[in-house]
Amino acid sequence: MESKAIARTVRITPRKARLVIDLIRGVDVKEAQAILQYTPRAASPIILKVLNSAIANADHNYSMDTNKLYVKDAYVNEGVRMKRMLPRAKGQGDIIQKRTSHITVVVAERN
Repeated sequence: MESKAIARTVRITPRKARLVIDLIRGVDVKEAQAILQYTPRAASPIILKVLNSAIANADHNYSMDTNKLYVKDAYVNEGVRMKRMLPRAKGQGDIIQKRTSHITVVVAERN
């Protein structure tokens, strides 16, 4: 039995979010929460929020024991890119791409 939570179109680049998400994959949820709480990255509070949501989903929807949960899978996919224009010389413009992420965390009970 597993439970998951997804945060879509989060305004952080996938590359930066993957650095943090790699730290918690396969770890018990209590340890993962501690890791995210003390990791000084911008993605840490966002991923902690998604992890807490997955834990709450497991408890409320599937009546799993929260003490036996671990992070079964966690990954970051690329979301939409917001395109902005930056004025340059001679009437030209450069395209600035503001990247977004879809963050998914799956938790399951350890046997």
